[in-house]
Amino acid sequence: MYRQPGCHYCLTWDRVVGPVYPKSDLGKQVPIRMVDLKQLDQPRVELARLVIYTPTFVLIDDSREVGRIEGYPGEDFFWARLEKLVRSLPVR
Repeated sequence: MYRQPGCHYCLTWDRVVGPVYPKSDLGKQVPIRMVDLKQLDQPRVELARLVIYTPTFVLIDDSREVGRIEGYPGEDFFWARLEKLVRSLPVR
C-alpha cells in the first residue's frame, strides 16, 4: 500500500479495512506492506507505471507488478477489486 502523510483515504482505509485485513483470507494470502510514497528507500520492485495517487495498492509477484487498485472509494469496492487481482496471480 503506497501512502503519504495526510492522505484522508489512507486513514479511512486504516480505520475501516486495516484492522480486519490481516485476519481475512485475502489478507493472509497477500500480506500488505505499507510504503510511504515520499520515502527514498522504497522497495525494489518493477512497477508497470509510477505511483501517483494514494492510496495505491500494488499486487507484486516475483518483484513485478501484477496489478493495482488506485484510490479507496469504499470497503466493498476494495475487497471486490482485491479478490479480482488475486485471481489474476499465476497458479503455482
